[in-house]
Amino acid sequence: MKKAKRTSIEVRGTAISIVSQENADYICLTDIARYKNPYHTDDLIRNWIRNRNTVEFLGMWEQLNNPDFLQG
Repeated sequence: MKKAKRTSIEVRGTAISIVSQENADYICLTDIARYKNPYHTDDLIRNWIRNRNTVEFLGMWEQLNNPDFLQG
């Protein structure tokens, strides 16, 4: 297994970490949330992940990209 490549991009003055590993990129949600509220990133992510639209999006993404996804 290759070592993960770490890079960073700047969006609206905020550094966002990206980790690339085995043809996949992982973006740091905490870094994105830090733009909105640098002191309570956990609350922002918690509320985002519980949002109905987010849950529906993640379910659809899994259906399209994960052949082993078990719905229900």
